Amino acid sequence: MVDAFCATWKLVDSENFDEYMKSLGVGFATRQVGNVTKPTVIIAKEGDQVVIKTQSTFKNTEISFKLGEEFDEATADDRNCKVSATRNFVVILI
Repeated sequence: MVDAFCATWKLVDSENFDEYMKSLGVGFATRQVGNVTKPTVIIAKEGDQVVIKTQSTFKNTEISFKLGEEFDEATADDRNCKVSATRNFVVILI
């Protein structure tokens, strides 16, 4: 199922992102940058690992994980959280 998403994706538009970031406690300055950033996301599969690279003028990030296994992630605004991803959804535990 991951194979269907393996490609390069460019954000075109988002709705309510400022409210979402605000609810996570992201500061005003970072929210302002986040609201105008249109990242490119590259999703690939390397063996049993899913690799997601996010590239923007603000910050580049990369995560890799196995589906169904919890892993640690540092968010783009440098918060640490536990994440578990399946082929159907992602759960973030902050």
